[in-house]
Parts: sequence; structure tokens; C-alpha cells
Amino acid sequence: MATASFRTGRGGTTQARVEREAMLEASLARLTKLNIGDRSLVFGRIDPADSAERFYIGRVGLWDADHDPILVDWRAPVAEPFYRATGRAPLGLRRRRHFASRGATLLGIEDEFFGDAAAIGLDLADGDLDASDTADAGGRIAGRSGSGALIASLEAARTGRLSDIVATIQGEQDLVIRAAMPGVLVVQGGPGTGKTVVALHRAAYLLYTHRFPLESQGVLVVGPNRLFLAYIEQVLPSLGEAGVEQATLSELLSPAVRVATLDDEAVSRVKGDPRMAALLRKAVRDRRRPLREDLVVGYRLQRLRLTVSQSAEIVADVSRRVRKHNAGRRLVEDELYAALAQSARHSTDPGEVRESVSDQIEVREALEWMWPVLTPAHLLNDLYGSKALLNSASNNRLSAAEIDLLHRPRASHPSEVVWSFQDVPVLDEARALLGYRAEHRTEDAVLTYGHVVVDEAQDLSPMELRMISRRSLNGSMTVVGDIAQATGSWAHDDWASVLRGLPDRRPSRRVELTLGYRIPAPAMALANRVLRYAAPTATPPATVRTSGDEPRIVACGAAAAASAPDAPEPQHPQDREFQTAQHEALAVALKGLLAEEQSAVGDGNVAVVVPDSLHEPLRSELQKRRVAFGGPGRGGLEQQITLVPVRLVKGLEVDAVVVVEPARIVAEECQGIRSLYVALTRATRRVSVVHAEPLPEVLAEP
Repeated sequence: MATASFRTGRGGTTQARVEREAMLEASLARLTKLNIGDRSLVFGRIDPADSAERFYIGRVGLWDADHDPILVDWRAPVAEPFYRATGRAPLGLRRRRHFASRGATLLGIEDEFFGDAAAIGLDLADGDLDASDTADAGGRIAGRSGSGALIASLEAARTGRLSDIVATIQGEQDLVIRAAMPGVLVVQGGPGTGKTVVALHRAAYLLYTHRFPLESQGVLVVGPNRLFLAYIEQVLPSLGEAGVEQATLSELLSPAVRVATLDDEAVSRVKGDPRMAALLRKAVRDRRRPLREDLVVGYRLQRLRLTVSQSAEIVADVSRRVRKHNAGRRLVEDELYAALAQSARHSTDPGEVRESVSDQIEVREALEWMWPVLTPAHLLNDLYGSKALLNSASNNRLSAAEIDLLHRPRASHPSEVVWSFQDVPVLDEARALLGYRAEHRTEDAVLTYGHVVVDEAQDLSPMELRMISRRSLNGSMTVVGDIAQATGSWAHDDWASVLRGLPDRRPSRRVELTLGYRIPAPAMALANRVLRYAAPTATPPATVRTSGDEPRIVACGAAAAASAPDAPEPQHPQDREFQTAQHEALAVALKGLLAEEQSAVGDGNVAVVVPDSLHEPLRSELQKRRVAFGGPGRGGLEQQITLVPVRLVKGLEVDAVVVVEPARIVAEECQGIRSLYVALTRATRRVSVVHAEPLPEVLAEP
């Protein structure tokens, strides 16, 4: 019956076919929303105090044949009390019920009552509760929303992918999710406060509430790397929103641009500096040049001439008239052929001159000299490859040392260049200045979005912030991060410096998530010792999980030997044999420790976080010892044990984390103390530290 409704039959009109396609598209979109896999369709119920009506809360909205609601979408206004009601502000509820389920199996029910004890007695009378539930339910009148369901979800084993929290959203999180869309909303949140998943739920909420115009304008989620995006990619589809684009900054460039390398900290600082925007503007202007000598071309039985002064006038005139460089090429051509036509002995049509001489090599060279059509890669390849061009474009904005950092050998063709990730915002700035080429509008166009979500924003350079701002159609953004976890070469010390690089069409708003849900109190206590040095003014989140396994610190190799009563004289740390022995000692210690961690977390996952300098040596040593482990990739953390460089671990959560050689992390990373803090705050259950070198002072102190 449903299939027949889409048929138009032979001779159907164009309108009928269009309507059929629209119906098919709408039906497929609806089926996508309803395809929730083994996730729970319904997870809650609210009972208003002033009526006998009940509302079941779930992932999607469902209605019966009379269009009465069977299930209320969690984003609907009527569902708001499910997340916001407290003992002091019940928001008109007398009961809130949480269903704990796995697939189609109901595992348990948790009730919270609002009001006085008489209300609880009335509920007992209706047969929905056993008498044994009364004390437990009454004790949670002013507690957190669904404490039992919340703790159960927090203690569940991790899968290597971030899960949604739609059934256990807490009050302060819901305030962020349902905040008004216009303007920039900054969400500060310490480790485990759920800022990333809250931002994703906010994207789903905005798409529901502002379906028009966001469905056509689009929503963009920007993450720090592909591993992070693989980790979060299932959240929005699980909420019925599969059309949101999730990308790293490099993926917003043309696919023809290859990005695969990392610059060192000094080069990264220069390329991320806002002075680069002014340098690029001057670099583009420098490519608009008058001829060095008159252009003389043959036309029929005469010679046509364009003088140097005329070429200078053309360049100056077009420069005043255009905003995007490449758009000016056509105007330059028009004026050049018009000037050549005027130099003829008799009245001549510029169009005929164009048709006759445009293929002459002298004309093509003149146009390329005066006003070349450029791609971002072409511009930067030439710019980086010439100190003369860099000095001219700098116009004394950069020092000689900074010019040297940017300079590199010029490739014979831009397609041969493998760019660094720090080049991405510079290339994008160049694209914004150049505009699209006439034959490559789709490839060169910059897509904009109705709402942009940015995660780990505390690490973005001013140039990266400019790149993201260009993707915002109307200045509507959700920006999340933690200043204490700023570890990049452009780590910010406050949100004011981040906001300076973002749209300011409307006043920005800032909120802070204060409750940590992921990290047990003992692990958080260890991390907070590091936080005092990483961000002295930061306030650590209050942890919900007051108990948990105590962190372990395991010494091996030279560190273990140094603690022995008859410790020998330490060897020089640069000695190759000594380093090999240290690597072997670390691998032996890790093999035993990982077996214990696997036993403790069951089906959960374990991350071994290492400094970059130890990633390859430890990978080789663990393979020799036949330890089964994987590495981070585009598919996320797909094996139970993963060896992860510390620079990629931010934003991830695992059941257990083993941090290797914290002293090296502190010494090698540009924000070493903060990187160590990040590494110590990834686990939901267990934290261990393994070291063969002496511990850094922040961990060695009691």
C-alpha cells in the first residue's frame, strides 16, 4: 500500500514525479530517524502534578492514529521537566521515572518523587510502586536526576566510541543544550563534565527546534583530529540526526590539497599568528604588477601597443573595483584588449582584437604577469619559496627570524607539495582573498553553515579561528573546551582571547559545567595535583563519583633500581644501550600491568598514553612480547588495548589509562604540564603511571 502511493504510472506529469521523489526522501529520512539499532527507544516518564496524564520520553516522537502522542521526543518542550526538575523546583511534576534497559530488555525502574510525603503515598496506592521502594524514592526527592541510571551509565564499560547521554542528561547540561541559538555560546568544562557530548546533543536539539532553516543551511561539527571525530561520530546518528557534517579543519579544504605533516612549535606560532592575514593580503597585491616593458603584438597589417603606464593604470583601476583577486582577471583582460584596440590606426572592436591575439604567447605572458589566476597552493608555494616575496609581503610585520621559519624550497608544481596541518588556515585565508576561479566555482567555493560546533577550541590559533568564523553563515556557534587542557602552540589562557577571533554580531555568552561525571574521586585527586601547576587559577570540577580504584604508580628499570638500597651509579641517559634497556623495562612492566588492567575492566578498553619519542620504540618492544594492541586510526579505538601518542588523546574516554614516562611528556610537549593533566583525566575507572625515569615533581610530591 505504501509502495503504491509513490507510483505515478505511465505518462505521469513532471509535478507528480517531483512529488514522488519528495515523498520518498521524506520517508527515507523518517526511517533513518527510527533506525536506532539496539538503543533504547523509551527511557523515561513524567507525571504532571495537576493531571492524570503521563508522558513517555524517548529518542523520537511517535503518535497514534488519532495523532495523540505515544512517545515524546526528548527535545520537545514538554520533555524539559524530565531533565530540569529538582526538589526545590519540581516544574509541575509529581514523579519522574527512569527506565534502565538494554535493547528490548527492561533491566530496572527508578522513580523520583516531588512534593511532600502524601504525594508518595498516593502513588503507592495506585499500585505502581512496592512499599519497599518508598524510602529509596523519598530519599532522592532533591537528588540528581536519575542518580541510579546515571551511575550505571558512567560505570558501564567503554566501547571505544562516545555514547549519547540522552537518558541521563543532568540539569546544568540541559541548560546548555536548550540555550538560545543566536550568537556564540562558550562552554567551559573540566575533564569528565560531558562538554563534548553536551555540544553534540545541543546540535541535535537545535536541528529539532529550528528545523527550518537549519536543515537547509546545515550544521558543522569541527574536531581537532580524525581520531576524535571517529570517536564521536555515532552520537548524532543515535539521536536521529545523520545529516550533520563532522570534519577536521584540513578536511574543509579542497581534496586536491594534501595535508599530512606537523610543523614544530616555532613555525606553528608564526603560521597561526593573525599577522599572517595581513601578510597574505600584501602577497596577493604583490602579484598584481604593471608590465616591465611595453607589450607590442601583431594584428593584421599593423602592430598594437600597451604601454607600461597603461598597464599600471589597468592594475590600479581593477584593484579598486574588485574584492576577490581572481574575479579581477576578467576585468584586466577586458581593459587590456580595449587598450590594444585603441592603439590601432583605425577604429577597432576590442572583441575582434581578443579573438585575434589572445592565443599569442606575448599576450598570455603579459596577463599572467599583470594579474595571474591563482590557487591558494600556487600562491603559498611561490611565497614560501622566495625570501624576496616573503619580505615584500611582510612589510616589516615579521622579523628576519620569522621569515626564515616560513621559507622553504619551492616545489616545481603546487600539486607536489605536502602541506602541514598548520598551513591549513593559511591556505584557507588565501582562498578567501583569491575567491573562486571561473571554471572551478564548486571546488573553490567556501561552504557556510547555519550553526557551527567547535570542540577543543582552547587550542585554536587566531588563524584557525578566522577559518572557522568564515564557515558561520550568521554567527551562531557553540564553542566548547577547557582552558586548563590547552596544550597547543597557541594555547589560550582565557576565553576572551578565543572570542576575539570569532563572530561578534551578537553578544557572546559563557557557561561553565561544574560537575564531573566520568572520573572517580581518587583519580581526580591525582590529576588535581597536576592541575595546580597546569592552570593555577582553574577550579577543578566537583566529581559525582566519590569512590573508585586508587591510582597506581609503577617504577621499573632505572627508576626501580635507583630506589634499591644498593643502587648502582646511574648511566648516562643518552647512552644507546641504556635507552634500549629502559625501553625493554617499560615493555616488561607494561605487559604485566596490561594483563591486570584487562582483567579489571572486563570488556572495557585500555589506553597506553606515551610521549611521541617513545611511541615507536614501545610499539616495537610490545610486538616482540606478543602483546595484542592497536593504534589510533580513522576508525577510532577499535581494539581493547590502544597505544596512543599523548597529542592525540585529548577528548577521548576509556575505562583504564596507563600513562608512560610522565617526565618526558612534561619535557617534550610545548604545554607539557597541561598535556600530563589531559593524559591523567581520560579514564572512567582506573589510572596507572609507569616510569623508568624519575617522576616529575608534580607527581613525586606527596
